[in-house]
Amino acid sequence: MNIVVDSGNTFSKIGWFEQGKLLDCRYGLLFNELTEIINASESIPDSILYSSVGTPVEVFREHLQLQVPVLHLTHTMPVPLGKNYQTPETLGVDRIAAATGAVTVCGHGNVLVIDMGTCITCDYVDSNEVFQGGMIIPGMRMRFKAMHTFTARLPLVEATLRPELIGKSTASCMQSGVMNGIISEINGIIEIFRINYPDCNVVICGGDLSFFENHIKPPIFAVPELVLIGLNRILQYNVAKK
Repeated sequence: MNIVVDSGNTFSKIGWFEQGKLLDCRYGLLFNELTEIINASESIPDSILYSSVGTPVEVFREHLQLQVPVLHLTHTMPVPLGKNYQTPETLGVDRIAAATGAVTVCGHGNVLVIDMGTCITCDYVDSNEVFQGGMIIPGMRMRFKAMHTFTARLPLVEATLRPELIGKSTASCMQSGVMNGIISEINGIIEIFRINYPDCNVVICGGDLSFFENHIKPPIFAVPELVLIGLNRILQYNVAKK
């Protein structure tokens, strides 16, 4: 059994895998909850892959009580994708994990990977399984927070699953602008990719996926566990190389 950890800007998630199959996963964990859950595991894993955009791996290892090899995903770790990226040292490990997960789910072929997180990333992997790069876009909560922060009177607004097209209050106008704007934006990006790459699969994941998946034009694959699937594939790839 393997454990993979995705430690994000605010919350972390864990996945337990056996022979490539996802057995269980936990989302929305604070860092101390993350290590407590792993330390309380009934079965000791063979390996752990740790991926983080914030908390250093040394801190994770200090809090880990299990005597288990911990691999740390960095830009130098081998992955089962090629990279055609000018600054690989700045490429977020979450982006490459999501791209690896998308190829694992879809198999061969062109893939557009959309991760609806703190930032929205749209990345393209070609049919030769080479990561080509993509876009980084302000995410939903970032937009709400920006309108509140950089104006004198606009409130901090929460998202809604059913944004009105025509807002009838300041709050609903902000919800419509942010959420309908993102829906139109993502559908437009997908349309451009499908024009340029007619056989392109579209895979969507991320913490804000539930707000948007029903508004994105099909066909798409909505895979909430995509990053975990990618991390496990990267772990398998590196263990096999030893």
